Amino acid sequence: MNHNFIATPSYTKQIIKRYAFAFKKSLGQNFLIDVNILENIIRHSGITKDSGVIEIGPGIGALTEQLAIHAERVMALEIDQRLLPILDETLNEYNNVSIVHDDVLKANLHELIQSHFRPGQDIHIVANLPYYITTPILMKLLHENLPIENITVMIQKEVADRMAAKPNTKSYGSLSLAIQYYTIADVVMQVPKTVFMPQPNVESSILRLTMREKAPVHVEDEEFFFSVMKACFAQRRKTILNNLTAFFKPTLQKGKIVQLLSEVDIDATRRGESLTMQEFAAIGNIFYSYVQDDKK
Repeated sequence: MNHNFIATPSYTKQIIKRYAFAFKKSLGQNFLIDVNILENIIRHSGITKDSGVIEIGPGIGALTEQLAIHAERVMALEIDQRLLPILDETLNEYNNVSIVHDDVLKANLHELIQSHFRPGQDIHIVANLPYYITTPILMKLLHENLPIENITVMIQKEVADRMAAKPNTKSYGSLSLAIQYYTIADVVMQVPKTVFMPQPNVESSILRLTMREKAPVHVEDEEFFFSVMKACFAQRRKTILNNLTAFFKPTLQKGKIVQLLSEVDIDATRRGESLTMQEFAAIGNIFYSYVQDDKK
């Protein structure tokens, strides 16, 4: 059946022509036209014949088809109404696929999981994500505490590098920490522009996020931890002392900030990019308890 796969340039062109489909820049539509790349994505995602898969933005069904072949059930969320009749046609021989016309940012994913998969099923999220909205989608998936194993996504290389970055690198920042607080992040593969139609102007990577059983650090208050951490990167070239002074203004003076940092053995002249997740947790916790005590 290989010659008939959706993920070929000729079949993709044929479908686009038949449905007079025009790519919407606003939806970041780039369709995959290389079966090998799709098989690699699936291999890295660890899907088995028993798995359930959630796909975001199936397009004309290139990845969906491969997921249907390798997994037990696939539920794909598609926001673009024009693609629904196309997907009906391209996936008609797979009876283990459901297409849900919904926006992933607004969808109730817990309900969708309950209605489409077996209780306790091993569930994965796999997607070729539109570049302009990658971060909000991933943050929503991570915040919702979904019963999933991992998330394997094709995204812009630069964003993948930031999400998987380690301290003391140019790509490391609050996004790296936010992602790595919830998951173990690995860039598993680089992807050439030539496997897409139309070709994007950016390089792509496949990023695998494996959900953590529990956070790698203890934080007193997650929201506070994330906001202090973000503040430390507000101006990358500035020291954490300057960034935190701006953040806590006018409630905390410089002297107090230096004192609190030294209580957790952190030098106030360091920059955000040199701090590990453990050090950020220590900073977040000491400032949190100080601010709480101050309120009493």
